[in-house]
Formats: sequence, structure tokens, C-alpha cells
Amino acid sequence: MTDQDSTEAHRPNEVNGLNPTVDVNGSAAHPHDIDTDVLVVGAGVTGLTLAGLLAGAGVRAFTVAKHRGTAPSPRAHVTNQRTMEVFRSMGIEEQVRAVSTPLPQLGNGVICTSLTGMEIGRYSCYGAGPHQLTDFALASPCEMINSPQHVLEQVLLAHARDQGASIRYSNELVEIEQTSEGVVARIRERQSQAEYMVRARYAVGADGGRSTVAQQIGFGFKGEPGLMHMLTSWLEADVTQYTAYRPACIYMMAQPGNAFWVGSGTLIAVRPFQEWLLNRQYNPADGEPDASDEAVVSYARTALGIPDLPIRVKDSSKWQVNNVVATEYRRGRIFLAGDAAHRHPPASGLGSNTCVQDAHNIFWKLGLVLSGRAGDRLLDSYHQERQPIGDQVVSHAIQTLHNFARIPQVLGFRHGQSPQDGFASLQDLFSDLPGADRRRDELKEVIDLQNRRSNALGVQLGHRYKNSCALVDDQTPFPAPTRDPVLYYQPTTHPGGYLPHAWVERHHRQISTLDILEHGRFGLIVGIGGQPFVEAAAKVGDDLGVPLSVYPVGYRCLYDDVLGQWSSVREITDRGALLVRPDRHIAWRCLDRPADPTQALGSALSRVLALDSLKPTF
Repeated sequence: MTDQDSTEAHRPNEVNGLNPTVDVNGSAAHPHDIDTDVLVVGAGVTGLTLAGLLAGAGVRAFTVAKHRGTAPSPRAHVTNQRTMEVFRSMGIEEQVRAVSTPLPQLGNGVICTSLTGMEIGRYSCYGAGPHQLTDFALASPCEMINSPQHVLEQVLLAHARDQGASIRYSNELVEIEQTSEGVVARIRERQSQAEYMVRARYAVGADGGRSTVAQQIGFGFKGEPGLMHMLTSWLEADVTQYTAYRPACIYMMAQPGNAFWVGSGTLIAVRPFQEWLLNRQYNPADGEPDASDEAVVSYARTALGIPDLPIRVKDSSKWQVNNVVATEYRRGRIFLAGDAAHRHPPASGLGSNTCVQDAHNIFWKLGLVLSGRAGDRLLDSYHQERQPIGDQVVSHAIQTLHNFARIPQVLGFRHGQSPQDGFASLQDLFSDLPGADRRRDELKEVIDLQNRRSNALGVQLGHRYKNSCALVDDQTPFPAPTRDPVLYYQPTTHPGGYLPHAWVERHHRQISTLDILEHGRFGLIVGIGGQPFVEAAAKVGDDLGVPLSVYPVGYRCLYDDVLGQWSSVREITDRGALLVRPDRHIAWRCLDRPADPTQALGSALSRVLALDSLKPTF
């Protein structure tokens, strides 16, 4: 998700046939007071994902959003493998793919003076390069896709509606406060201006970069907002002949006269090769850019280098680049998620992915606490786990922004420069003049840095939770990286790591280890010697009221490790076990069978669920 905020003027009155005063169940949104368990404020990628997950888990939740419907423009677009795994577990992977483009089909990063001008550099990305195929394929059963936000949100909305979620658009949070017993919010129906109250046990602020929840509750933040000012235009323009032979998700146009982060503009594929976003940076000190259709078309033709290109402008909006992350994700009964908690440039495409993963982290914790099967302290782990990830993501996005901004500088482009001087510098770069080879080495170095933007597999998949009350540490260190941890993913079963993907076989059908566990439930993975854990899991599950299925994975087990992939990543013996959380992170592991599997497993799960007052029954 980007930090951009489209104006209300660009939002349709109805979305998917929904009247803005009707919730997704078709009930008239009359201003009657609501009692629920979870209030979700915001229905973007974060709020819709969370609404669907909570409804699927049987949690009473109520979602409001001030906007009239789903996102009116593409905005965020890169959807990485980890997020696709979440959608896969939710049962919507194919629906998302149906409205998206596989990113390996757009597997280049292209830097050029314009689409018709000199190509300055090109590199393989999103796992499409021959040297990347194996790493990306080994890491996940899913592939990265280009899923523009306006179509992704429609899939998420449909799924949430199918799960029975209650979502009201054009309903704005006016005031929110909390007590020791719950949350009280005043909501205004924007069309009628009628107000009503929502009472909930917990609330999640998923209301974007200008979060009302964050402001009113007083969440702390660090960083710097308003780093850069941007204008994004959504265009219909058929440029197939200039792009199809070098398909890319992003084309950077670097031209003399500026040294902006995005050069003279970045062209981002929405629907190859006819629909695009054109991002450009501007300096407010020089005046606000003309966002009229005529001015946008004129600018686009110049930037793309096609003076007579037919262009239809579908939308234009201004936004700012921010470098901000919440210092706390929980305050009492209220939580922040998505852009409300972390605001950063779209560089590296981590925004909407982090939003989905925030929702995936908190939904099962809320469900267990609300049902009385876990202690409230479990909810502390949401901040403990996700705040460091938000901090990491913001820092990485800012660094890749600076890496991208080096390109115009290396080319010798600067603000106020004449076209003649700029193009002369470019000609010198690709000449045999003294010093030109050194400049070309520097250009290669800067282009290589872009791999940290578009091929950051380790950042995308390598989230490791530490210092969390929802984990039981086994007193061993996380394995040290064997390769660059930004570019390469190193799977591990260490508590806090994410369950590694490996292909196994059941009933002559290939299946990923990620697919064998039931969505939204704990699971116990064992090996050849895991039979004693079967009785242990049954007793522990019954005593704690938490279903705990056991999955034998290994050579000639029910899930047969026919390729030996699981044995190479499991980091436990045939007699060990892995307790996997509903979000697929490892909660506890024993490398070998303990003397009393029931006591060991029961103690571990009790700690994860924060059941400190539970009388020992194991």
C-alpha cells in the first residue's frame, strides 16, 4: 500500500453494485447502536483482509470505512510470495491470480530516457532471471504477482462478504475511546449525517496513513513524514510496441533537468501493455503541478517520448512519501495495523504485503482471547512481533528509495540543467572518453543495487519473530545467514521462524508443507518417530480447548518426503516435533522426543496461549 490518499471526488458512488449506505450483507445501514467483539476501522487491504479472517474464524466483528467503496485506483500492486501464501490459506489465491499478472511475466527493471529513447540499463527481477528462478521456486509454492489495489480489494471484499463479514462504507469514525471493559466509538453515516455508537471488546485501527484511531488514542510514532511530494496519474495508453519486447513492471524515465527519486517519472504496469500508473515527483516550492487531464497527457507524452500517443486519463491524485512507523502497535484494547502503523515509500513493494501480514498475525490471537481459550497477554505479542517488522520494512523501503535516486545522479543529471548538457553527459558515459569506463562501473553498481528493491527475497519471506510471549524459545540461536539476508531467504524451524515450504507427497499427489495444516488452526508436525505425540496432542487439545491435529511428515510417512526436501530444512530429528501457529510461524519445537511428550507439549501451548492461571493437568 502506498501512502497516497485519493480525494473523495475520485471515488465512485457505488462499488460492485453496493449502495454506500448498505453493508455487505445487504442490510440497510440505519444508525442503530452496534454491540460487537471487534471494531475494525478502515476497509482497505488491511481492514478487508482482517474482516474476512475474523469472520471466517467465527469472531463477531464490525467494519466501517469513511470512503464510498473499494480503492478507486490501482495504487499498490506488487504482491509477494508470502502474501500469496496467506491468500492461498484463505482459499482466494486463484481469485487473486485471475485479476492479476504473474510478475515473472514482467520480470525486468528498465531504465531509459523515454520509451522511445536510449535504454540506460536493464536487470532481471521478481525471480524472473535465470539466476533467480531456483531461489524463488524453492522458497514458496506461490509466485509473485502484480495485483493492482483496486482489483485486489474487490476480491478481498467478496471473500469477506462470503464469510459473513459486516462492512459499512461511507461510515466515518468520529470519536473513539476505551475503558478497562471495552471500546466505545461514535460513527457518522456520511450521507444522512446520522450518528450511532459501536461498543466492542477490542478495536483495530486500519484506517490508513492519516489514522483517526492513532491520533485520538495517542499512539507514538517515529520518523519523518512528508519527505517528498508526488503526483500519480492512471492512464490508458497502448505502448505495446515499446514495452512488450522488454516486459517490465516498472520503467524509469531518466531525463536531464532533474534529479528526482523517480527521474522524470516511473511507468508502472497495471494491465500490460495498455494501462499504467505514471508517478512523478514535484517540489511544492516550485508550485503545485497542473493535474488537469490536458496537462497530464502533455507531461506523459513528453516523459514517454511519444508526442502523438493517444492517452486517456482515468484518475490523478497527489500524495506524500513518508518515513514513519508506530512505536507501539497496542494501547490497551486498541491496535494499529497496515498503513496506520507503518508509512513508507512504495519502493520495494512491501506496503500492502505488510498490511496483509499484520492482519494475518492478529486475527487468530483475537479469536482465541475472545473465546476464552487464551489470556489477554497473548495480544501483547502482536506489538512484540509486528512492530520490529514494520520498523524493518520502513527502513528497507527508505534505503531502496535512496538507491533508486542515485540513478539520475550517476547519469550526470541535475535540477535546472539544460537538455543539451544532460544528454551530452549521457553520451560521454557511453563513450571511449577518459574516465567513462569508471562512470560505467558506477552505473553498473547502482543498477545492481536495484536488486535490493525488486529481488529482496530475504526481506519478503525472512520475517523472524523474537522476544515474543507467543513463542517458546529453545535456547538455540537462529541460524546465521549463509548469504545476503536481504536478497536470499534462509528457511528455519527455529521458534519465531516461518514454517519452511517443501514439496511432499500424499496419495500420489504433490503437496506443500504449507498446505497440510488447516487454515486458522494450530498444528503439530512430527516425523517417523512421532506416534507418542498423537496421544499427547489429543489430550492437550482437549484440555485446552484448542484443536491440535498431528501431521506425520518424513520418509514413507503419511506426508511422504519423496524428494528429501523436508529433511533438508526441518532442523529436527525423526523423533522431534514442531508446534505451528495459525499464522504458520513456529511456536515451539523439540529437536528430539522429550521424556513426557504430553507434559512438554501442554506446557508449551499453555505458555503460547498465555494461560498463566491454568492448573497443570499434564
